[in-house]
Amino acid sequence: MYHSPVTNALWEARSKIFERLLDPPKDAPPQSELLTKTPSQSRTSILYNFSTDYILREQYRDPWNEVRIGKLLEDLDALAGTISVKHCSDDDSMTRPLLLVTASVDKIVLKKSISVDIDLKIVGAVIWVGRSSIEIQLEVIQSTKEVSDTSDSVVLTANFIFVARDSKTGKAAPVNRLSPQTEREKSLFEEAEARSKLRKRKTGGDRRELDNGEVNRLEALLAEGRVICDMPALADRNSILLRDTRLENALICQPQQRNIHGRIFGGFLMLRAFELAFSTAYAFAGLMPCFLEVDHVDFLRPVDVGDFLRFKSCVLYTELENPDQPLINIEVVAHVTRPEFRSSEVSNTFYFTFTVSKAVTNGFRIRNVVPGTQEEAHHILERMDAKALQLSKGVSK
Repeated sequence: MYHSPVTNALWEARSKIFERLLDPPKDAPPQSELLTKTPSQSRTSILYNFSTDYILREQYRDPWNEVRIGKLLEDLDALAGTISVKHCSDDDSMTRPLLLVTASVDKIVLKKSISVDIDLKIVGAVIWVGRSSIEIQLEVIQSTKEVSDTSDSVVLTANFIFVARDSKTGKAAPVNRLSPQTEREKSLFEEAEARSKLRKRKTGGDRRELDNGEVNRLEALLAEGRVICDMPALADRNSILLRDTRLENALICQPQQRNIHGRIFGGFLMLRAFELAFSTAYAFAGLMPCFLEVDHVDFLRPVDVGDFLRFKSCVLYTELENPDQPLINIEVVAHVTRPEFRSSEVSNTFYFTFTVSKAVTNGFRIRNVVPGTQEEAHHILERMDAKALQLSKGVSK
């Protein structure tokens, strides 16, 4: 749909497979025998010739001469989909193709800013498979003359989880097995296996009651918010209510944003969520925000062509302990709204973290965000605790 090495590679790699996916044989049987494939069979490398391709460079340039992160997230999802199709293909034109959908995306951390004037490469492969799920790891690489070490050139790593469904019944379908060959491939497989077990343990957990210590934290969070609501003239001018940071936009999902199965690309949702999160951070901080990370994303329900999609954002909380790098935590919730049925369902919840390069300018400083209701305070505590748990696991590795 646009000039991009990813879309070119996507159509190239899937050309024969696409024909079957778009027009599968009637009453075609499912794949009868699972194959065993290696990570190298799905490995795909995409090059963005930013240094020589002016049209490409202009499509990915943001106002600050860096790569548009939202567009890159969209491309990562499309490429991960291509790789999953490669792995699941059985090269038999008479069998029924699988329906592959993005189930989740692991936390993505931007290690350094990405220049739009220097060539960029994305390399990805399947690193783990379960019975009906696949994990794809993608690395975004940008080398400079100052950096010769390949590991130092990796600016971003992303892990996508896809699940396979039978295209006729809609039920979970088995996928081809994976046989890691090298020590690195075996290590990545084991790490992904551990993450899969952790995800299963987390699934279905009930919301627990707060203990006394957490009740105290809840009350402390609510204290300043109550002052702003009940006695605004006496409120701290460096604090702002969460509800006053909200932004929202809406759109009708168009056919141009669909994948080969007629559903809306997960990457398109990530693009729109990122751009609203960026705008929310910009309007809140009054300075150009710098993207740091996006937390784990679960795709809870599919989004179809024609759906009325609403994105709602807010600054959930700020972390101001380090004045040189204050953290702005943004939540974006995507709702699929169906006016004719008077229904609205959450499709995705995204959590982005930004900072600003100059926290204090001419006496202006980043404000503390406080909840106005107990529900908001409880939600903030949950996110703070989840982030603290992730940081502790990262340190223990």
